[in-house]
Amino acid sequence: MDWSTRLFRTALLAVANRPSLEAWAVKYGPKLGADRFIAGTTAAEALEQVARLNGQGIAATLDYLGESVLEPDRAEESRQAYIGLLAAIDERRLDANVSLKPSQMGLAIREELALNNIRCIVQEGKRRGLFVRIDMENTPYTDATIRLVRQLHAEGLANVGAVIQAYLRRSEADVMSLTEAGINLRLVKGAYKEPAALAYPAMSDVNESLRRLIRMRLDSGVYTAVATHDDAIIDWTCEYAKRRGIASDRFEFQMLYGIRTPLQQSLARLGYRVRCYVPFGERWYPYFVRRLAERPANLWFVLKNGMRG
Repeated sequence: MDWSTRLFRTALLAVANRPSLEAWAVKYGPKLGADRFIAGTTAAEALEQVARLNGQGIAATLDYLGESVLEPDRAEESRQAYIGLLAAIDERRLDANVSLKPSQMGLAIREELALNNIRCIVQEGKRRGLFVRIDMENTPYTDATIRLVRQLHAEGLANVGAVIQAYLRRSEADVMSLTEAGINLRLVKGAYKEPAALAYPAMSDVNESLRRLIRMRLDSGVYTAVATHDDAIIDWTCEYAKRRGIASDRFEFQMLYGIRTPLQQSLARLGYRVRCYVPFGERWYPYFVRRLAERPANLWFVLKNGMRG
């Protein structure tokens, strides 16, 4: 990552949680093309997109957008929304699971509150035979998030998994520990603003870290999601699995809704398990800004739409 790209990314991430900019974005974002990356504001809209993806041989994970909740009532509302979402997936027999953010469930208020809310969702998922992914947020939440997943797993809720961000210097130790516990992981590069003392600033180091983590997981045999749009990482993963005789049903590729859609379709046709991360809801602004920060091409798409408007 050169200095100009790094500066661009840092500037965007700095405005991801600005309420004034969020209000502007909610009003004008869809006209600029933000809806390319968001599957709607309602569950019904998102479920229709999941059905469309399933028709192309692509699975989904649904994310009801929202984070940094500071009121217990809002955390409870999110819990109920996810329980309803699991019911809808089950009733429609969709090839999908759900992803949620711990701070949406009250982690910023009290860890026990988040644990209780998430436990209800994971229990409902287990009852319906559905998986629940606990997303990883920025580093103030890392230890608590891992504790939550470990606690639920220890309670016999094996249908819960975590996310590990390759740009964090601690991630190799976390992957080793979570793999020993047999916990399903999604591996990502990472999309939050973090200090260099905690995260690799150079993309070459992040890429090498991600390869190490993928290698560890594929060799372990514990099911793993490789979440990337990077052709080099995808090709490397396919080649490594083939060389080591690792069956394609022991891992999956995950990509974001609205990004590299032809690649998702191509991998699915080749027989790989592909899952699309499908976000929806009215609180889409922080998620959207992180997507722009990850790939300058995403910002160019939005700007082009704005110029056409």
